[in-house]
Amino acid sequence: MAAPCQLGPLSACPVSALPVTVLPLPTLLLNLHNAATAAGRPTPRLLAVSKTQPAEAVAQLAAQGQRAFGENYVQEAVAKIDALAALGLEWHLIGHLQSNKADLAAQRFDWVQSVDRAKLVKALAAHRPAALPPLNVLVQVNIDDEDSKHGCSPDAVPALAAAIAAEPRLCLRGLMAIPAPWPDAARRAQAFERMHALFSDLAAGHPQVDTLSMGMSGDYPEAIAHGATMVRVGTALFGARHRPDPQ
Repeated sequence: MAAPCQLGPLSACPVSALPVTVLPLPTLLLNLHNAATAAGRPTPRLLAVSKTQPAEAVAQLAAQGQRAFGENYVQEAVAKIDALAALGLEWHLIGHLQSNKADLAAQRFDWVQSVDRAKLVKALAAHRPAALPPLNVLVQVNIDDEDSKHGCSPDAVPALAAAIAAEPRLCLRGLMAIPAPWPDAARRAQAFERMHALFSDLAAGHPQVDTLSMGMSGDYPEAIAHGATMVRVGTALFGARHRPDPQ
């Protein structure tokens, strides 16, 4: 595991957050397009991270054309899913998933981006209703080996991906990561590069793999430059969180 950060130069440890400006949805979508064009890459999908935001805020973005939303907490998300069912939105679980909530996640979400252990694979597959399409799944990778973050090690990706691909009720779609927000841009770039290499290796063995979910409000241009096909943006769309994260 990574050693604890020691006191020293500011560049020695991740910072708590990178600067973020709140943007209207059309402006953010244009930014994604421009970043992709500058890097010679396809424009990534936008996942609007709506954790701790009220259903009304989600509905406002949906009215502007945004369809995919990301949530961290199963029970909070289910309330929004029910409230907004008539809108036909696509729901992604992006937060850590406890095994005892895997049944509800499998039943109510379209995607689970935070699969990081074999126990979850079996639980999600067992509880995905036959009436629904296979659950889209991403393997979460702890690319910077941070003690404070969930995710499997890069070395564990092939076996976990193979376990997902073997389940008929799951669909392996790719990888997700939350690289550390290092003050040093070169160090951030290294993490994105490692994730893209993992993604390329995975796609070579699993033709259905098409999603590399990385990049958030403070670093999405860098993530796009390094091959992100989906970025997860919350603060830059909604502003500050509506309330503190549930414990």
